Amino acid sequence: MTPLLPRIERETAPNPRAAVIWLHGLGADGNDFANIVPELDLNGCPPIRFVFPHAPSIPITINGGYVMPGWYDITGIDLVSRQDAAGIQKSERAIAALIAHEMSRGIAPSHIVLAGFSQGCAMALHTGLRFGHTLAGIMALSGYLPLADRFASERTAPNAKTPIFMAHGTQDPVVVIARGEDSRNALAALGHPVQWHTYPMQHSVHPKELADISAFLRQVLTGGQSVPAA
Repeated sequence: MTPLLPRIERETAPNPRAAVIWLHGLGADGNDFANIVPELDLNGCPPIRFVFPHAPSIPITINGGYVMPGWYDITGIDLVSRQDAAGIQKSERAIAALIAHEMSRGIAPSHIVLAGFSQGCAMALHTGLRFGHTLAGIMALSGYLPLADRFASERTAPNAKTPIFMAHGTQDPVVVIARGEDSRNALAALGHPVQWHTYPMQHSVHPKELADISAFLRQVLTGGQSVPAA
C-alpha cells in the first residue's frame, strides 16, 4: 500500500462533499498554493476540502543534483527529452493514493478535481487522465503533458471526457508556452475537452486566472456552464 504524502488541508465549510487536490511545482511545497483558497470565488459550490501535498525531496539533475521537493527528476531544459518515467510513475501512485483517500472519506471521484502548477501540472495531467474513476475536472496550470508518446495507449476511458482547464503565461521562460500548446493540441486531437487560457505573465498565477479557476471549479462541482477561453 502506498503511504500517504504529507499535506496541508483547508476546508471551505464543515463536512466537505468535494475535494481539490492541488500539486505544487518544483522546489516548492504544499504551502505554495494553500493560501490561495480565500481568494477564490466558490459561491454556490458545495463544501470543499483542498488538499496540498508535499512532494518528496529528490536530487534534480538540471540543478546540479541539488536536493529539493520534486515530483520527478528533470534532466534537460526542454523538459521532454530523457524524461524520468520511473519518477513520474512513482509520483502517480502517490497522487492516486491521495485521490483514493478522499474517496474513502466519502467524497465521490466525480466531485474530486486534480490540479497542479508547473511540474505539478504535469503530474495532474499524467495521473488524472490515467485514473480508473471519472474525476470532476483537471486544472493544468503553466505546465505540460509528460510522457506524451505513451499517453494515447495509457489513458483510461473514465476520464476521456473529463473537463480540462489549461492555463499558461505568454511570457513563461520556465515552461515555454509552446510546450503548453503542444500538450493542448495532443489532448484535443484525442478528443479531450480542453479549455485553453493564456495570460500576460511569466511562470506565475495571474489575478484573471484566479477568477477563471473559480469559474471552472463552480462549473465542474455544480454542473454549471463552461468557462470562456481567454
